[in-house]
Amino acid sequence: MSLTRRDFARQSAVTGAGVALAGSVGALATAPNALASSDTETDTDTETGAETETGAETDSTDEGSAYRHGGVGYGPLLPDPDGILALPAGFKYRVLTYSGKTKLESGEYTPSNHDGTATFAGPRGTTLLVNNHELKGPRSKWEYPVPLTEGLVYDPAASGGCTVVEVRRDGQVAEWVGIAGTSTNCAGGSTPWGTWLTCEENSDKAGANGMTKDHGYVFEVDPIDRRANRDPKPLKFFGRYDHEAVVIDPKRGHAYLTEDAANPNGLFFRWTPPKGFEYGPRKFRDLADDAGVLQAPKCFDSGGKFVDDLSRATKIGTVYGVDWIDVPDRDAKTVAVRKQFGTDEITRARKLEGMWWGDGGAYIVSSYARAESPGAAHDGQVWFYDPKRRTLTLKVLLGVNPDPSVDGAFDGPDNITVSPYGGIILAEDGEGISHLFGATDSGRTYPIARNELNVGTEEEPEYSEFCGVTFSPDGKTLYANIQDPGILLAITGPWKRQKR
Repeated sequence: MSLTRRDFARQSAVTGAGVALAGSVGALATAPNALASSDTETDTDTETGAETETGAETDSTDEGSAYRHGGVGYGPLLPDPDGILALPAGFKYRVLTYSGKTKLESGEYTPSNHDGTATFAGPRGTTLLVNNHELKGPRSKWEYPVPLTEGLVYDPAASGGCTVVEVRRDGQVAEWVGIAGTSTNCAGGSTPWGTWLTCEENSDKAGANGMTKDHGYVFEVDPIDRRANRDPKPLKFFGRYDHEAVVIDPKRGHAYLTEDAANPNGLFFRWTPPKGFEYGPRKFRDLADDAGVLQAPKCFDSGGKFVDDLSRATKIGTVYGVDWIDVPDRDAKTVAVRKQFGTDEITRARKLEGMWWGDGGAYIVSSYARAESPGAAHDGQVWFYDPKRRTLTLKVLLGVNPDPSVDGAFDGPDNITVSPYGGIILAEDGEGISHLFGATDSGRTYPIARNELNVGTEEEPEYSEFCGVTFSPDGKTLYANIQDPGILLAITGPWKRQKR
């Protein structure tokens, strides 16, 4: 049933009043150290320093007093003598996997280009992580592709896939292949039944770039039952396009998916399961390739005016109603899915990236908008889709970062997670310096970590993006990846609930 413009106009006053991450563009784009100092509960003194993969600690007594502050977040980031990760005083990190250095159970090196990640409670007190490896094109392009493990290969020509990382109670780490022979595994998402949906951000057909099978699909990976991952099957009912992320509505059963594409800008989608379908491990394998209904959004404002692109929104708290339009050919046999619609039929956005289910809806990231978008330029949006009201609300808006090479403002958010301590955590994939940063319920931002691993030169430094940000099931550890060369990090410290 279509959500009428009259219904939306009546609802918008209610939904607009309930904005959780409302704030000003100025505040959201402000240097973190300039934020107000009265928004966070303070804790007692705690240890300082950053633990590296060798277990060493850095003395930060001179700057450690910054930890005992009353501001948003955890204070300034302290340089890492090992040149990997700057953290606030009192926090530590540990390297769990490192491409070309750590090894899988099979003896092969950890694959490179870490990306989306989720955590799961494993047996005997272990924590399991499924880690995407965003490797595109033929295997010959990469020094450390995902190994072609027998029974777990979709396309033997493709270099990407997932690994499963087990962190045991005694701190020991094991890693093995979850799926191989897929392409450009970018974000993805976890399911309510404890599996991982890995998404291919590449839609090469068989014969293109050396591929032997069509790509652009979603695959399911079970972190606990290795046998369930044998004979990988593409979940074609989710559509074939450059997938980014996916979340599942545990109450209504819908799946929501994002697409990172341009010319024209990409879409986000809703998949409705067939009537009577019951979710659970391996249940997707039983569905036909055309099962359910895949749809794209058509947004309109409170006045009933059609919105062609999410970059049109320039104010925090903007609320759009959403209708859903059927995708004509989800497998994109001749025309890419996003090109099957006219300019007045659906709503697009630039670089639709990470998603996370929380607070009864889907958080959706648009990394930035520039000249390729019809609205205003920005350096990041976070939207919240409320499935009950069928509305999109703009929660976070980052103004254009005037100088990404200077440590201060944030830009280009990508992967996202909802924090057990309030608000959200975002991984930067912008220009210049790269951060993990948080946004409080009032939209105020604060730094959590800074990538200090220079993969460029001294004259022209370059810092890879953060990705795969996610908390452990008990909320005590924040995991995140540095994509290049491919490092999985575990961050611990004096987490505390952030005030609005």
